[in-house]
Parts: sequence; C-alpha cells; structure tokens
Amino acid sequence: MKPFIVLLLFLSAIFFGCTQTLPQKINGVSFVASPDSLKLENIAPLQRVNANYTAVMPFGFIRSLDHPEIIHDTERQWFGETSKGAKQYIRLLHQQGIKVMVKPQIWIWRGEFTGDLKMNSEEEWKALELSYRNFILTYVDLAEQQKVDAFCIGTELEEFVMNRPQFWKQLIQEIRAIYHGKLTYAANWDEYKRVVFWGELDFIGVDAYFPISESKTPSIEESKLGWKPWKEELKRVSSSFNKPILFTEYGYRSMDFAGKEPWDSNYQLPSINMEAQSNLLEGLYQELWQEPWFAGGFIWKWFIANEKAGGNTDNQFTPQNKPAEQVVKDTYAVKW
Repeated sequence: MKPFIVLLLFLSAIFFGCTQTLPQKINGVSFVASPDSLKLENIAPLQRVNANYTAVMPFGFIRSLDHPEIIHDTERQWFGETSKGAKQYIRLLHQQGIKVMVKPQIWIWRGEFTGDLKMNSEEEWKALELSYRNFILTYVDLAEQQKVDAFCIGTELEEFVMNRPQFWKQLIQEIRAIYHGKLTYAANWDEYKRVVFWGELDFIGVDAYFPISESKTPSIEESKLGWKPWKEELKRVSSSFNKPILFTEYGYRSMDFAGKEPWDSNYQLPSINMEAQSNLLEGLYQELWQEPWFAGGFIWKWFIANEKAGGNTDNQFTPQNKPAEQVVKDTYAVKW
C-alpha cells in the first residue's frame, strides 16, 4: 500500500473517530410538573421537535423570603412536583431515549424572586442550609438511582449563594460522593459572573433572559446583533473556567417587546406577537448554537398536555402550537 494512502486512511480514522466522540448539543425543554403521571402521548410532541433532553423539575416551597424551612415531597403537592412523580417521568423519558436533567426548584409564596431569599441571623442561615440540603439530597439520591445524565444543584439563588459560599462548596462535595453524572447550577443572567464555585461543576448554567432588543417586533438580524455583546461575555467566562456554557433556561414570550425584558412573566400584559418570539429564538440559535464552548439549553417552558398548551391566543413562554415551535424543531434537528 502506498504511503500516501496509508497516511490518508490514518487521518480519516482520526477524523471520523473524533467526530463520533463529540457530544451532541443539549436540545432540551423545561418540563412543567403536572398533577398527572406522564404518558407516551405526552412524549411524542418532544420527539417531534427533536428534543434530546428534558429538565424534570420537582418543587419545594418556602413561606417567605426570610423563612428557612423548605416544604417538599408531600402528598399535598402535584404528582410531578414530588420524588414519586419525578421518578415516573424519568423512567418513561429514558425508555423513549430522552435524557434528563433533574432540576429541583423553590417556589416562594406569592411568586417572590428566589434570588432575594436571605436570612436575618446565623441561626436562620443554618436552618435554611439544613433544609436545603435535605431537599436537594432527596433528588440527588433519585438522580443517581435512575442514572440521569445531569443534575442542577439550585436555581436563581443569588443571595443564598453570595452569602454562604462555603455551604455550597461543601454541598457540591457531598453531591459528588453520591451522584456520578454532570453537575450545574442555574444562575440568573445578571448573576452568573459572580458565582464562586463554577470550577467545581461541569457546566456554567445560565438562565438566559438577557435583554436583547427594545423593538416591538425584532428582526432576526436585530436579535443576532443584540446577542453579540452577551455572547462575547459568555465566551470569556467559559474560557476563564474552561467550562462550557449551558442555558439552564432560555426563551421568549410571544408578545410585543419580548426581547426588552425577557424575564417578565406578568400575566397582565395583553399583547400577542408570534413573529417576535420566532425571530428572537432564531437569532439566539444562529448566534450561539454552533459555538464549540456552548453546550445547548432548555427552552422555557413545555407543558405535558401538548394539545392544551400555547396556541395563537397565548402570549406566554411556551413555543407549543405556535410558529416558534417550528423554529425549535428545525434547530434541534441539526447535528451540530
């Protein structure tokens, strides 16, 4: 055999071997917990949009921003918010070839922002730490038992993280001793640069509600332009920790000015604008999804009862039964 051909075969083997080992993007959805169990017909719409990952989100509840006790895994909660429900969801999703990130979340009475959760004394901080540890480890044990691929240790808890960094570092060590999948934390878009423990995790998790455009109906090009400074910032943070960026949440509402304050979930806002949602998502995908330092993300949000979700009269975040669903489907079909 000629030396040139041998070299070509050798290089081809290296090339194809490397491409086969590259991880696929996380093309995920944030699965809203339901009162009901998960059924096969609930998973079919995920497969139609080419989703390969689902965030399963059990919930704990706190009475107020300065209250340390987390109530969780009780019979009074919806099925999907409990460990029993999460286990059923995970098993059926796995059976259908969809990977899972378990993402336990906290709901504070009247919808107060979790980033403002802050105790008034050392005694209360200790009580919160103990309660949070019990909450999280309930689902760490479940995640390990069910061999889920990723686990999110917290969501938008800025004051808790900033005030008690040693607790979080110790918690991560304890989680690592139990759970053998990938770890992340879901930092709010204006919080993630100040998180001190990214070096201990596998992904830099960002809830990506960055302000992108002040236009009523941003074009795709305007959306891409609005992402450029945030993209450079994300790239720098990824490089500094040598960790990929994962959008633990991302998305836009189908309403006017959806790129101005994308975090706004005010149900009193009346406008409906399907084009704005579609263009903003398309701009995000075109700017970020091909980047090697970007791992993918979980669109906010996806309801189990697909036939009742979204639609032309809905101006909330879900892309279900809207033009944006096709945008998600087309992007998630690409093998990046």
